[in-house]
Amino acid sequence: MALEDAKKQVDQAFTRADLKGLSFENTFGGATSFLRRRYTKDLTHADIAVTGIPFDQAVTNRPGTRLGPRAVREASALQSPDAPYGWDICPVSELAIVDYGDLAFDYAQVSAFPDTLTEHIRGILATETASVAIGGDHYVSFPILKAYAEKYGPISLLHFDAHSDTWADDDFSRIDHGTMFYKAVKSGIVDPRTSVQVGIRTTNEDNLGVATLDAPTVHEIGPIETARRIREVLGDRPVYLTFDIDCLDPAYAPGTGTPVWGGLTTAQAEAILKGLRGINIKGGDVVEVSPPFDTTGATAIAGAHVAMSIICLLSWRMTGR
Repeated sequence: MALEDAKKQVDQAFTRADLKGLSFENTFGGATSFLRRRYTKDLTHADIAVTGIPFDQAVTNRPGTRLGPRAVREASALQSPDAPYGWDICPVSELAIVDYGDLAFDYAQVSAFPDTLTEHIRGILATETASVAIGGDHYVSFPILKAYAEKYGPISLLHFDAHSDTWADDDFSRIDHGTMFYKAVKSGIVDPRTSVQVGIRTTNEDNLGVATLDAPTVHEIGPIETARRIREVLGDRPVYLTFDIDCLDPAYAPGTGTPVWGGLTTAQAEAILKGLRGINIKGGDVVEVSPPFDTTGATAIAGAHVAMSIICLLSWRMTGR
């Protein structure tokens, strides 16, 4: 690239005129918006808004995921500016994708956080824009799901995780990243009959009727059959996809709060996500990336790839592929 052309590609997070199109900035320089998309609060022409949720005050073990959105954005600079390999679609060329910035909240008013986040996502959905959230600990999915259920009714949850996060907790004032899907089912936000959990490898006797493809099952049947079974449960119902990075084995994602051995490989996760093309996805998130424990950056890189895969799934649905 000639120097004059390179100058035109500097800090496209601020200088990009068109919401669509490729970006060829140096991976090691420039403002690190997600995929070098424009930072904006104007969703008038947006199809997808990527937003960071830097909250980690619901964790039961290691903190640090408040720094996850920043790390995943930086890792996204490594993504190919063209069509992601094997997807046969180029979301950044076909859809208007923006970086909506991070949720603003008072860290000292923890009890106010859930409503603040629900209103944040509600505002995105009101413009007919899909959200892709970057956490943050996994509790953030609960307030997000409230906004989605308001728009689409009880939603089907596609949940990748080492943990079910459905441990019984009838105190709805508690903010805990291990009980929020129990509350989501009990409050009617999530339809358990058409929801699926993938990669589980911790014991919880009551899964509330949610179909479970635990990690040993995924290893046994393989990613293609796993994707087929997921699609069978989801049907064509509106789906929200949440991906806890600890679904991956700690060998692939050490930078997380509650790592559990025996998890999925990145190759398995990639193949499963590609096998879900065409599902009626409405939004999604990737959570629990904890940079303080991510010494090589591998976990943030995995998180960026998952977020890109969610965008690809949204693109397939939005473009009618």
